[in-house]
Amino acid sequence: MIIDIREVQDINSFYRVESLKGVYGIIWVLVPIFTLVLGITIGVLVIVWLEREISAGLQQRIGPEYSGPLGVLQALADGTKLLFKENLLPSRGDTRLFSIGPSIAVIAILLSYSVIPFDYHLVLADLNIGVFLWIAVSSIAPIGLLISGYGSNNKYSFLGGLRAAAQSISYEIPLTLCVLAISLLSNSLSTVDIVEAQSKYGFWGWNLWRQPIGFIVFLISSLAECERLPFDLPEAEEELVAGYQTEYSGIKFGLFYVASYLNLLISSLFVTVLYLGGWNISIPYIFVAELFEINKARGVFGTAIGIFITLAKTYLFLFIPITTRWTLPRLRMDQLLNLGWKFLLPISLGNLLLTTSFQLSSL
Repeated sequence: MIIDIREVQDINSFYRVESLKGVYGIIWVLVPIFTLVLGITIGVLVIVWLEREISAGLQQRIGPEYSGPLGVLQALADGTKLLFKENLLPSRGDTRLFSIGPSIAVIAILLSYSVIPFDYHLVLADLNIGVFLWIAVSSIAPIGLLISGYGSNNKYSFLGGLRAAAQSISYEIPLTLCVLAISLLSNSLSTVDIVEAQSKYGFWGWNLWRQPIGFIVFLISSLAECERLPFDLPEAEEELVAGYQTEYSGIKFGLFYVASYLNLLISSLFVTVLYLGGWNISIPYIFVAELFEINKARGVFGTAIGIFITLAKTYLFLFIPITTRWTLPRLRMDQLLNLGWKFLLPISLGNLLLTTSFQLSSL
């Protein structure tokens, strides 16, 4: 049997090229994911710094100032400290449930970022059911809190987990009805299509002006979903010590801390996408035509402008939940449930019926 060396070399080179293509394909899949995770991490650090500075200003305190310039590295120092602290396990608790609870809460919220469009071509997954994927995935996070409370074998932790589940169920329904009204106005469930539908009339095309009632209900429901004051009943320190995170320490406690800020950031991003025009510069065409053309720019410059506008709107909106936390007192549990079931649910349902009738009459 005669073997042609040239044919063997050609076969080997072909397999090398194919293997390199496979490696490059994997790299191109992982690069956007790692970039998004890095951006989310930086965004959370910025939110923590903003909250400490704003709360210090509201309470006439100095705030963080020693860790880096203006205290910007304080959150990073806190995370590093928690990373090296000892992880304690309850002796009579379920260690498996106790360990996976924080991970479920964080992973469920991280998956929601896959449908956030930072620009027209800058979205990890442009799905036809993007907004409902967010609602479905984010509803998994309270399961992680309930698992954590149950696995702790602590009555305060378990009550905190039950409160988190009850609060999530109560406020997800009005939230979903508000999102459904936006989808009816935009004729799509895709986050990209919803932003594009608001770009026709600039600032006046925002869904904020077309759905003012839905915006208020969405704002209140998103605050309750994020468990921010005045809706932080699952971890009420006067009643439940620290709620579902009472028995946690070290990095597992840090994961709960990260999950709350991840949830706050994703809620603000969805407010920007659904109600504030997303990446569009939102200056009416009749006023400044030249600047309005930036919306149609593509390439690196257009993408950078879109990312900047999206993040600027998001962080400006974040002042509302941050100042609310340091202004309003905490509700009682019965008041929280009454607000969700007796007020927000009928209002959001009526808003949806009005939107539906308006859309049918315009056909």
